[in-house]
Amino acid sequence: MSLATFFQHLANGISLGSLYALVAIGYTLVYGILRLINFAHGDIFMMATYFSFYGIAIFTLPWYLSFIIAIILTAILGFFLEAGAYRPLRNAPKISLLISAIGASYFLENLATVIFGGRPKSFPTPKLFSDMINIQGVAIQKLTFYIPVVTIIFLAGLIYLINHTKSGIAMRAVAKDHETAGIMGVNVNRIISLTFVIGSALAAVGGIMWGMKYPSIQPLMGVMPGLKAFIAAVIGGIGNVKGAVIGGFLLGIAEVMLVAFLPALTGYRDAFAFILLIVILLVKPTGIIGEKIAEKV
Repeated sequence: MSLATFFQHLANGISLGSLYALVAIGYTLVYGILRLINFAHGDIFMMATYFSFYGIAIFTLPWYLSFIIAIILTAILGFFLEAGAYRPLRNAPKISLLISAIGASYFLENLATVIFGGRPKSFPTPKLFSDMINIQGVAIQKLTFYIPVVTIIFLAGLIYLINHTKSGIAMRAVAKDHETAGIMGVNVNRIISLTFVIGSALAAVGGIMWGMKYPSIQPLMGVMPGLKAFIAAVIGGIGNVKGAVIGGFLLGIAEVMLVAFLPALTGYRDAFAFILLIVILLVKPTGIIGEKIAEKV
């Protein structure tokens, strides 16, 4: 393998890892607040691609306006998902929340199939992102470079929100203890809704960029990326935003490099992610930079 080819694979791995990271942040935010794995998160990711697709293909909106509207609609969807599927079960056993999350996932997948159809659609990629760059004879799509930059920008904005705003402080307080935060004047329901809105918006950004990078979209497209983003969150330390991003980058790079160096294992690419999850859970269950969290009785 030439050095140029190696850097091409590395760029693709970083790009894929950035997409995993954006979706993984949503998992880790919700888990940090509710101790809940939101299994419908990958399907929220999927809905964002359809919102942006129809904005461009049916309503003929400019791509940038369609993307913005899709992010807003996906954030609203996250709000209603929390209000309808999770808030009524806030004080129920954790297994009830888990079952509700799985039910919400199947609901969104089947709703998308009924409304949008099961046939794959070709996602329109604006020329700004589809153009190729030649580096030492190796052609790399511009989008490959844009994706990590967008991820870092959104990560920086999220970290600023969490550490330097009243809402962020309230999110950290609710993550520590719902009851105490409520006694101290924090509107717990509002903060939990805000968490779902932020996580869903980040999933929308990831979904739109995924649609441009892998242009075929269909109702089940969020299942595997969602599961891998969850694995990335566990690898980095679920409940830790920086850990989710680190896990996303590591998983994306490892996946691409596995195929690059061992092409015979291409068919086992998805299995590799789950094997890595098992190894992490056995060796370091809290993830790379995660901390042990005591469950409330």
